[in-house]
Amino acid sequence: MSRSNRTLLELYELMMLTRTLDEVLGKHDGHWHGLEGEEAMIAGIYHGLRKSDVVAPHYRGAVSAALAKGADLRTIMAGCLGRSTSYHAGRHRSDICGPPEYGLIGLYAGSLGPPLGYAAGGALASKLDRRDDVAVGVFGDGTSSRGDCHEAMNMAAVLNLPMVFVCQNNQIAISTELKAGVGGRIVDRGPATGMPGVRVDGNDVLAVKDAMDEAVARARTGGGPTLIECQSYRVAGHFYSDAEDYRDPHEIERWREKDPVTRFRRLLVEQGVETADLLARTDARIGKDVQGAFDAALQDPVPDPRGLDPGSVYAEAAP
Repeated sequence: MSRSNRTLLELYELMMLTRTLDEVLGKHDGHWHGLEGEEAMIAGIYHGLRKSDVVAPHYRGAVSAALAKGADLRTIMAGCLGRSTSYHAGRHRSDICGPPEYGLIGLYAGSLGPPLGYAAGGALASKLDRRDDVAVGVFGDGTSSRGDCHEAMNMAAVLNLPMVFVCQNNQIAISTELKAGVGGRIVDRGPATGMPGVRVDGNDVLAVKDAMDEAVARARTGGGPTLIECQSYRVAGHFYSDAEDYRDPHEIERWREKDPVTRFRRLLVEQGVETADLLARTDARIGKDVQGAFDAALQDPVPDPRGLDPGSVYAEAAP
């Protein structure tokens, strides 16, 4: 599918924004769930969605999902740092609980799987209201084995809901390899429930974007749900301070050589979309913006615990 240069550069910027956020927040918080190697999936999945579309993002990429839908970087960063200036006034983590005013469904209980059911509910609401908004539910290979994932897919298929299910398959669930936790091919679970199943190279942002555009268009026009399996690899640890003593370091390096950001940057230069020098300037600008948002948010106040009292002036003043 042909793409305008503007769209190609927007995809690149979202990939670089994802990588830069990952680096800045990972240095600050050892429990930050790293995204290295998964940037193409993130950009391809979330780029171009409407503000009114409902999205239940995977926790790896939830921040980028909010930013792709129009949320403010400075305010999102405040949420990552637990500051009162965030969308949730510091009462929820914006790395896993995006602002609902942008159609984000958060991982409020911390349990993977249930948000897929909530997204299916959002798709049902869109259908009942006769709107052409869609719902997108993103999950990992580990979550694909949960009952609530199967239930949400079955419900969406039975009711012909405007929904796209996307498996962000990075081949490892915390420390459990794909072959030890998933039986069969994830993509085959689409046809098993009566919806199309599409498998794409998750390191190719254009392949992911093409699959998403087709599935979203199908959902908006009454064609029902689609399952997309994006195959990639979690180059990063489960979190930044992960000892990673459960996998072969040579495998990590082999996948690092397939880096999706480097791959897409090279393609943009080869096709004459942008010069290497201008892309480097883009990288520098994004780095400055992210670091500036982080430094500013770090100075913001944390929530006052007295605001938890419903009758206090602090609660009344909270956004």
